[in-house]
Amino acid sequence: MTAEITHGELAGSPSTTLSVGDLSATIVPTVGMVVASLTHCGVELLGQRSGLAAYRDHGSSFGVPLLYPWANRLSGVTYKVGSVAVDLHPTAMPLRLDERGLPIHGLLIASPRWQVTGTTCTSHFAAITAAIEFGAYPDLLAGFPFPHRLELTHELDVNGLRTTLVVIAEDNLPVPLSFGFHPYLAPGGERSTWRIDLPVRTHAVLDERGLPTGEIARADEGWRELGTDAYDDLYLSLAAPAIFRVETQERLIEVSFGDAYRCAQVYAPADADFICFEPMTAPTNALITGDDLRELTPGATFAASFEIRVRSR
Repeated sequence: MTAEITHGELAGSPSTTLSVGDLSATIVPTVGMVVASLTHCGVELLGQRSGLAAYRDHGSSFGVPLLYPWANRLSGVTYKVGSVAVDLHPTAMPLRLDERGLPIHGLLIASPRWQVTGTTCTSHFAAITAAIEFGAYPDLLAGFPFPHRLELTHELDVNGLRTTLVVIAEDNLPVPLSFGFHPYLAPGGERSTWRIDLPVRTHAVLDERGLPTGEIARADEGWRELGTDAYDDLYLSLAAPAIFRVETQERLIEVSFGDAYRCAQVYAPADADFICFEPMTAPTNALITGDDLRELTPGATFAASFEIRVRSR
């Protein structure tokens, strides 16, 4: 087995493609370090939606984007963690608002600020790493005033893609941990025939804005036919091991959460040809509610990994 790294261009932006065996992954560092493509035997497995140009120019997500420093949405434009109070203003920071005017998906959507720090290629895997010095950008600190460094690695081997985000806190303030990723999986075939496996135990009751009400309900764990069902559900308690699966006649795709990810959003609109199993370090709106919100000690390091694994049937 030989791994390979090639460099090219996608929709006018420099791209890097990792290839091992039947798998290839294309990453675009200057557009949020997004995983723009993951193919198995030449078949695209990520939902492309409006594509890279729309993500870069308008924030319309696709592929596998990072949601940082918060996943999904906040219930308002102010929050306070410890003694630090924050006002979020779109004119002062790279902030996006949803249709109700709520802050959504953090401050690094399609960010051009990632700097590639290295690539690795062996006989068994290929990887790319990039970093952001969050504290070096006043507009980022305006929305999340906790200086730290981020290092993001995408590593491909014969089984799939492993994504690891490392948060390195500076010595002055703890760093709240409320981020996630949004993998759009497109396993192919008729959506109504997909089978999914959800390792979930409880879910949050959400209001009409998609925000937790504080009520918690039991969730049904295990396999089920997707059929015509739609999902936009936040799961607060996951079974171990936390491996989400979608199966077709051609292949099985697994999203395996590392221990750092305590929650998951499952998103599968009834009229879409994708399903998302989203790893999250904290529940939606945790920066405001404080629910299950961890803080990284000054000077400490936090690493969170998940894997997308692919097998032919």
